[in-house]
Amino acid sequence: MMRLPVLKGILPLDRAQALRDIVAGATLAAMSIPQVLGYARIAGMPPVCGLYTVLWPTLAFAVFGASRHLVVAADSATATILASRLSAMAPMGSAQYVALAGMVALLTAGLLLLARIFKLGFLADFLSRTVLVGFLAGVGVQVGIAMLGDMLGLREQPHGTLAQVWSIAHSLDKIHPPTLAVAAAVVVAVLGCKFWLPRLPGPLLAVVFGIAASYAFNFAGHGISVLGPVQGGLPGLHLPLVSWQEVLALLPVAGACCVMIIAQSAAAGRAFAERYRERVDADADILGLATANAAAAASGTFVVNGSPTQTAAADSAGARSQLAQIAFAAIVVLVLLFLSDWLQYLPHGILSALVFTIAIGLIDIKSLRAILRESPGEFWLAFTTAAAVVLIGVEQGILLAITLSLLRHVRHSYHPHTIVLAQGKDSKWLPVRAVPGIETAPGLIVLRFGADLFYANDHFFTQKVRALIDAAPHKVHWLVLDAGAITNIDYSAARSVDELCKELLQNGVEVIFGRVSPYLRADMERHGLVALLGDKRIFPTLHEALAAAGVKAPFEAGPET
Repeated sequence: MMRLPVLKGILPLDRAQALRDIVAGATLAAMSIPQVLGYARIAGMPPVCGLYTVLWPTLAFAVFGASRHLVVAADSATATILASRLSAMAPMGSAQYVALAGMVALLTAGLLLLARIFKLGFLADFLSRTVLVGFLAGVGVQVGIAMLGDMLGLREQPHGTLAQVWSIAHSLDKIHPPTLAVAAAVVVAVLGCKFWLPRLPGPLLAVVFGIAASYAFNFAGHGISVLGPVQGGLPGLHLPLVSWQEVLALLPVAGACCVMIIAQSAAAGRAFAERYRERVDADADILGLATANAAAAASGTFVVNGSPTQTAAADSAGARSQLAQIAFAAIVVLVLLFLSDWLQYLPHGILSALVFTIAIGLIDIKSLRAILRESPGEFWLAFTTAAAVVLIGVEQGILLAITLSLLRHVRHSYHPHTIVLAQGKDSKWLPVRAVPGIETAPGLIVLRFGADLFYANDHFFTQKVRALIDAAPHKVHWLVLDAGAITNIDYSAARSVDELCKELLQNGVEVIFGRVSPYLRADMERHGLVALLGDKRIFPTLHEALAAAGVKAPFEAGPET
C-alpha cells in the first residue's frame, strides 16, 4: 500500500533552521521572481502565470514531496516544450492557450501519478548526464534565439528556430535602437552581477530599475513595448475546459513534460541530497510533482518542474528545507496583492533579456569541454541531442536523448570489452585487449568477457573465442573464462554457449568457468550448462579455475601440461 510522505521535505525542523529558511526564502524570491516571469514569457503565457507557478504548486510539493531542497516552479525546459506545441493550436497568451496549458499540466499530473503508482522513478536513470547536458544546451540555444526578436524590437516573429534566424537576418533594417539599447544594458548588467557580484540580485534589480525607468520616461510612448495591465490578486481555482480532440492532441506534450520532469527533478534532487548525505526518495518526489502539477492546472497556470537552477539558488541562499519555498510563495502572494499594477510598465525587451541570460546559463560550456576531453564519443551524443532540439524540436530532442542513452548502453553490452591475461614483464600476467594471436601461456587462454551474455552479443562472444583459439601461437588445451562481469545468461546465449562448449570439448579444449556468481550458476543450471560441463569445470573464484587448468599459482606464466 502506498503511503503519503506528507511534510517529509520540512520535518524535522528546529527553530534556528526555520528562521534561516525563511530568510533564504526571501532571498530566493528576490532572485527567482524575475525568472518565473521570464519562464512565463517562454511558455507563451500571461506574465502573471509565472507568479502563479510559485504559489499553489510550490505549496503542494512542500506538503507531498520528499526532497528538502528541490524548488518546484516554472522551468525553461518544460516551458519550451509547452510553447513548441501549443503555439500551433492557439494564439499565445489567449484564453484558449491558457486553457490548453492548464490541460497539459493536468495530464502531466495524471502521468506522474501513474509513474508513482508503478514506481517508475528509476526511468530517470535512462537519461544520461551526457545527453541531458546536450539537451539543455539545445534548449538554451533555442530559447536564446527566440528572445532575440523582442530584444531587437522586432514584432511578429515566426515559430521554429530556423525560421526565426531567417526572419531576423532579413529584418535588420527594422531593429528598434531604444529597445536594443535597453535589452543590451540588462544583459550586460545581469551577467556582470553574476560574475563579479554574485550575491547581488541582478535580475531583480533589472526589473525594479526597468519598471521605474519605464514609468518615469514613458517607454511605451517612445515605441518600447511593455507588458501592459497585469492581473492582480490570487488565482481562482477551476479545471481547464478543452475538447476531447484537444486532450488527445495534448497527450504527447504531457508525455514529453512528464519525462523531462522526472529526469530533471530526479537529477537535481539527487545532487543536493547527496551533498548533505540525505536519503533520496524519487518515487515520493514524483508524487509531490504530480500534486504540484494538479495544483498548477487548477490555478490557471502551466506545468511546473523541479528546477536545477532555482534549486541551486535556494541552496546558495541557505535553504535547507521546503519551508524556504513556502516563504518564497508567501512573498509572491504579497506581490500579487499589492505590486501587480507596477508590472504593467515592465518592457518586453527587459523580460526577454532576462530570459536570454537564463538561456545562456543552460549552455554548460565547462561540462561540454569535460565531456569532449574525457569521452569524444559521448560529446557527439550531446552535440547530436542539442542539434536535434534546435533543428527539429524539444519533444523530438527528449525522445532522441532517451534513445541515444539506451543505444549507448546497449552498444556497450552488445560489443563489450574483452580481455585476455597475457605474459608481461617478470613473468607476470597482465590484462591486454583480446585480439587473435594473443595467449596467456602456451596451451592456455584466460578470457574475460565484459558484459552479460544475451541474444544480441552471444555471436560476438562465440566468434571471439573461436578466433582466439584458431589464431593462438600454440595449440590450446585450456580455455578459462573469467565470468566476473557476467551476472546472467538468457536462453539464446545459453544455446550458443552450449554449442561452443560441445565443439571445444570435442576438439580437446577444456572449458573452465571461473568467478561464477550464484545468480549466473542458477542460470547455467536452468539452461543445462552445469550438466554439460560438470562441477569440476565451474568455480566461484578465478583462483580455483586456474588451479583446475594446472596453473600452480595465479599470475605466473606456464600452466602444467
